[in-house]
This record gives sequence, C-alpha cells and structure tokens, in this order.
Amino acid sequence: MKEPLIATITLNPSLDQHITVDGLVVDGLNRWSRLHRYAGGKGIDVSRAVHEMGGRTVAYGFIGGTIGRAVEILLDEEGVPFSFTPIHRETRTNFIITDSKSSQQTRIDSPGPHIAKGEFERFRRKMLRIRPRPGLIVAGGSAPPGIPADVYYTIVKEATTFGVRAILDADSQWLAEGIRAKPYLIKPNVQESEELLGRELPNEEAIIRAVLDMVDMGVEIAVISRGQDGLIAATKKEILKAVPPPVKVKSAVGAGDCTIAGLALKLANEEPLSRACRLAVAMGTAAVLTPGTELAHKADVERLLPQVKVRKITVG
Repeated sequence: MKEPLIATITLNPSLDQHITVDGLVVDGLNRWSRLHRYAGGKGIDVSRAVHEMGGRTVAYGFIGGTIGRAVEILLDEEGVPFSFTPIHRETRTNFIITDSKSSQQTRIDSPGPHIAKGEFERFRRKMLRIRPRPGLIVAGGSAPPGIPADVYYTIVKEATTFGVRAILDADSQWLAEGIRAKPYLIKPNVQESEELLGRELPNEEAIIRAVLDMVDMGVEIAVISRGQDGLIAATKKEILKAVPPPVKVKSAVGAGDCTIAGLALKLANEEPLSRACRLAVAMGTAAVLTPGTELAHKADVERLLPQVKVRKITVG
C-alpha cells in the first residue's frame, strides 16, 4: 500500500542564497567564504523534509523566469516532485548572511512577484484537479502581491469541501484569515500565537490556555512551537507536551517547516498525535544542527527520536 500523498502549497517560493562570511564588516568590503543555494519557501521546505524522510509529496505553487527554473533544477537534483503553475514574472531571491565569527545571521527577503488574476485562477484549477486526492495539504508562508487577502481561507475551505485535511502554517493576517475556514491543524510559534490571540503568552500555563482557545476556534489540532522548549499540542480530547534534548544550534532556518513535515508524515498515516509530536520535535531539532537553510537529515532525526520526551498534560 502506497504512503498517503502530502501536497504542499508555496504561494511565494524563492531561491535562497546562503552566504557565509568570516567576520561581517558593516559599511565595508566583505568576501564570502561559502555560498550555497536552496529552493526556499515554507511549503517547498516541507516537501523537501518529507522527501528526506521517505514520504510521498508534491510541491505546488507559482514559479517564473530564470530564477524559477533554478528552483526547479535544485528540487529536481534533490528528487523532490513538483508541479508549479508558471507565471510571467520572476521568482524572488532571498539572502541569508551568516557571520561565522559571531554566529549571527541576517536574512533579507524579497516581497515576491505580482501574481496576475489569470495566473491565480489557473493555480486554483490545478489544485482542484489533483488526483489521487492527497492525504494532507500543507499550505503556508507569505503571499506575493496580487494574491487575495483571504487566499488561505479559500485554500482551506476548498480542501475541506473535497474531504482533504489542510494544515495551515502562516502568520499575521494570513493566519487570521485562514483560521476562519477551520483548518485541520495550525502550528504558530509563541509570537505568532500572541498576535493571533491579541495577548501575551508569558509562561507554559498561558500557552496551554492558548492552544485550547485555538481548538475552540474550530481547529482540530492546535500546536504552538517553542523553539528549544519543544511544542505543546491540543485537541478536544488531549493536551501533549514534547521536549527535545539540548543541542548546539547552527541555524534555526527551516526548523518550523521540518516540524510541520514531522506532524504531516504521522498524521497522514492516521498515527496518534503523540507519535506525530515526537517526530515533529525530532525533525525540528535535527534542522537546527544544519547550517543555513539546509534542513533535517534523516540520520540525525533517527538518532534524536528516542531522546524526545512526550507527556500528557492534565488541566484541572
């Protein structure tokens, strides 16, 4: 029996250029010591991580120009399947600058190309024709200019109409709009959760209350990621806390996307939430062991998996 397909949607993909310098000089000459290029964007990262772990996936979204072709070539080299909707304008380029001496990282992102109305409609028709139906759709990240403000509401609603569970990993107005369609799962971090709920979450008790409030908003599974403290997840039936072992962080870029991939891999196979949280935390932790925008390696995930502690939380 084939693994369920995990489809991902990246509305604003990118060519990520990770530049390493040995001591960044502001307002002066810098020479890079390393340059790596990656296919970037939340959904694309999820597909890359799912593929790394041996899962079935296809990356959907918009792609354009010579930069877009470079993104496709990079994915093809990794063996990650994709089915992008072509656009007239050029896919964006993002820059990640790491100072190896200070370990500080600076990210410079482009807003992305304008998406024409006809291009968006072609994308929607393609998504409605996906066969066989995916086990899960993961949609997330920013949206480029020209995309309707309620795009994630539309994506989640249409997926639900066809009986496909949707995971939404977005922030700000994109999350606020998308959550109205009651996605299957959301995974904001603490800061994103504070913005969504309009209040501070200073401690674990507040975070537990927050995931329960998100479930009350119609989300089946609410997860708040907490960096080195792991995550807290809730449904109407249970609350779970998953904590990783301590590790030395090289780069946090992509850790959230790997966490989503871990959740999707287990939940697409109808496995318990506890197992999904364990894999999610192992994959998110494995991602911080790699430099730049490099994602989790399967060997690291398998090594970390037994070290992740998962327990139920009882609310009085």
